[in-house]
Amino acid sequence: MAAHLKTSVTPPYNFLALPSPLSSYRTSKTVILPAPYDSTVSYKTGTREGPQAILLASRKVERFDEELGLDISAHVGGIATLGEMMPVMSSPKKMVSEVREAARKLCEDDKLIVLLGGEHSLTLGVVQALREKHPKMGVLQIDAHADLRDEYEGTPFSHACVMRRVRELCPATQVGVRSFSEEESALMAKERLRVFLDKDLAGARAATGKPKWVAEVVQTLPDEVYVTIDLDGLDPAIMPSVGTPEPGGLGWYDTLRLLRAVAQKKRIIGFD
Repeated sequence: MAAHLKTSVTPPYNFLALPSPLSSYRTSKTVILPAPYDSTVSYKTGTREGPQAILLASRKVERFDEELGLDISAHVGGIATLGEMMPVMSSPKKMVSEVREAARKLCEDDKLIVLLGGEHSLTLGVVQALREKHPKMGVLQIDAHADLRDEYEGTPFSHACVMRRVRELCPATQVGVRSFSEEESALMAKERLRVFLDKDLAGARAATGKPKWVAEVVQTLPDEVYVTIDLDGLDPAIMPSVGTPEPGGLGWYDTLRLLRAVAQKKRIIGFD
């Protein structure tokens, strides 16, 4: 493992508190990469506490999956949890670079990468690494915000710019968006970007009673997909603890329907 990556976290401090046979780095197919970071957040801080909070809460999650009828942790071939990355607070660009190097090593070891942020700016580092191995990949983003600014608060590597940078590397489909600037609106119109606005999704649900937009989203994606979920993409009624909450958003079951459809029709090569 790369020198700047810490060794695997042992039970009960790893994801799901999995026992050693199911959580060693060498044998696990999936690896959790915690990256506590909130240097470019622009409203509420605290995203740096996200990875630890998720890992702690995961101890109480049932490993038995009701749909598959089995222990999912064993089914996926084990899940290793790395120690937290050291945040680089002085430079968003440098932090993205650190994430890229960590993800590159995981790619070399044929691991499925699960990045726990942190903030959305870190997604770029994983996409940069994955694209070296998967040149025809695309990205599915669930988010309340377009994140398409060219620069924000003095840096092009802000969380508000991440999808602008991602789109310079590969195609992307954005779902649940309901807040964007005039600059972003102009870009979406000019480039005819694949953005599924939340108001349109809500209208479709009201008109049909069914989330028919799910199939439309899946059709826009290439065969290999990286999924990035900003939790503010969900309805604040079920996910209030985010840095920049917005009214509206995807419900729990619509989100599951979308992710299930993507997993069935495409190959998910990583997610955050």
